[in-house]
Amino acid sequence: MSQPPRSFSLVTLLVCSVFAIAEASNACSSSSSPSLCPPFNSSPPFPFSSSPGCGHPNFQIHCATPRAVVLINNLSFSLLRYDPQSTTLLLSPVSSPRLHSNRSYCSSHRFSSVPVQFIDLSGSPFRVSDSSCSRLSLLRPCSPLILPNCSHCPWDCKLLKNPARILHGCERTRGSSSLAEQGCQGDLFGFLDDFFSRFGFEVEWDESQDPYFVKCRSCVAKDGVCGYNSSDPNKGFLCFQSRSEFSPVWVVGRDKRVNHVAVLCLIFALTCLLMAVSVGIAIFRSRKSRMSSVNEEDPAALFLRRHRSASLLPPVFTYEELESATNKFDPKRKIGDGGFGSVYLCHLRDGQLVAVKHLHHYGASAAAAGKAFSMKSFCNEILILSSINHPNLVKLHGYCSDPRGLLLIYEYVPNGTLADHLHGRKSLYRKSTLTWQVRVEIALQTALALEYLHFAVTPPVVHRDITSSNIFVERDMRIKVGDFGLSRVMVLSVTTTVTSASSSEYVCTGPQGTPGYLDPDYHRSFRLTEKSDVYSYGVVLMELITGMRAVDQRREKREMALADLVVSKIQMGLLNQVVDPLLALDAAAMSGGDGGGVPALAELAFRCVAADKDDRPNAREIVAELRRVGRCTRGDGDDVAKS
Repeated sequence: MSQPPRSFSLVTLLVCSVFAIAEASNACSSSSSPSLCPPFNSSPPFPFSSSPGCGHPNFQIHCATPRAVVLINNLSFSLLRYDPQSTTLLLSPVSSPRLHSNRSYCSSHRFSSVPVQFIDLSGSPFRVSDSSCSRLSLLRPCSPLILPNCSHCPWDCKLLKNPARILHGCERTRGSSSLAEQGCQGDLFGFLDDFFSRFGFEVEWDESQDPYFVKCRSCVAKDGVCGYNSSDPNKGFLCFQSRSEFSPVWVVGRDKRVNHVAVLCLIFALTCLLMAVSVGIAIFRSRKSRMSSVNEEDPAALFLRRHRSASLLPPVFTYEELESATNKFDPKRKIGDGGFGSVYLCHLRDGQLVAVKHLHHYGASAAAAGKAFSMKSFCNEILILSSINHPNLVKLHGYCSDPRGLLLIYEYVPNGTLADHLHGRKSLYRKSTLTWQVRVEIALQTALALEYLHFAVTPPVVHRDITSSNIFVERDMRIKVGDFGLSRVMVLSVTTTVTSASSSEYVCTGPQGTPGYLDPDYHRSFRLTEKSDVYSYGVVLMELITGMRAVDQRREKREMALADLVVSKIQMGLLNQVVDPLLALDAAAMSGGDGGGVPALAELAFRCVAADKDDRPNAREIVAELRRVGRCTRGDGDDVAKS
């Protein structure tokens, strides 16, 4: 919500102050009507008042039965007696709710008029009289001083040692010589209770030291009524005109007075001027904001052009264009939902059918870290996909960077993902299309995509999220690998690249990926290499062999990860227990005598998920092995012999 203009706030404050002063003037002028407010016989006399803005701000009282109540430093006191001829008051603390249960054994809490803390009048114009201080200072218990448990009742201990402590500032005896000994008391707390409830304590004030009374005398000399601004935190002094005119007068000098009509006219004119200025400022800011939003270049576009020539970047779409093409991102058009965003089917104006990935919103409601990661993965995917071209990699048709959302436009792959075919709701129907030969071909095409990223692209690209959910299936069962949001380019300019003893380069970076596919060596060492993709690919091979999920909470803990389950079965010679039942019926898949079939693919998967990344094959070696397995599957014996 936008903040109101500052000038408007000033106008509002000024108008409110005028009305508050006018209301206070009326209230103070009408305070002469008689009303019962004990101990006063009629309305409270000056400086007392029961109306805010009238009288002295420290002498505001609340008329109640049987005694009026005055508030001093947020403490309430009953007004027992007031002598108009003197500047003294007799007060009694108003009873406050006592503590019960765990504090009921403290002596002072059984007496309603004994305060549970000292009475502090500092900062107010009042001070405790010497006579009240002396009376408490001379007080002492008759029996030997037996203190209660001071860890539970510290206030009792302090009062028994020094009863004058109950009135702040009385700890040092004042005027004790003028009074006789108070005598000892057998029940000290009972005496204090009786003292405060019946007799109270006396306070006094000095008008000559209070600037309010100095200004008030000048106001009264000009036939004014003394008051203060109740809406001001500092309770500034105000002088109201005589009771007959009900309007304020500001004391400007010794013999000068401002005409109230002229002041009100001036305030009205100033209010109109400030309102006109505030409207003008609001219009100017609105136009400036619109112009800056049009002229300000998108931060994603600036970042992309710093890393790639504009001619090599994909087309830019507007948010409105994509919103219209997806029918305002209609849930019925949603074809996928992942950790980083939702995918919608989209018809562009030229009739082309594409898939639009709408990354999760990164605006004001998102955490700063989430915003940074979304923008980083967004630009990263654009840079990588705009620099690669392979038949087994998803193509990027364009993007949109808008405060309302980040969007990526891909070619549409209509037959779902490999995970849908293996584990989706229609997997039983779809698995019938996943014959052994089709599975080997899917494995080979995925390996060809990795070989291209690791060896044909300069510098190499590590995908970092090879999963069955990121392998998209065409209608002819060919595949395309997608989702490059986590991918990293293996260059020194991104992060520090180190060469190990085995002459393989790696990048130090925080592990990211999908559980079940994440390379454990990368997770331990934070060293990212192409072999991290090989590990994830090995898990996909195991999914093709078994038809099982990479992670399944329904399996036993030690077999929850598919890699752990399959490796264990291979080591015990029990591979047949985890082979997909559909493959078990395929003679070509189960025949391993000629170096092909499920055993050969399982052995390759076993090598891909080796604990030491140096023991894993690279993408080229995987491609060569899969081509050999494919020839065995097709029965090309001569080619097998030559290989």
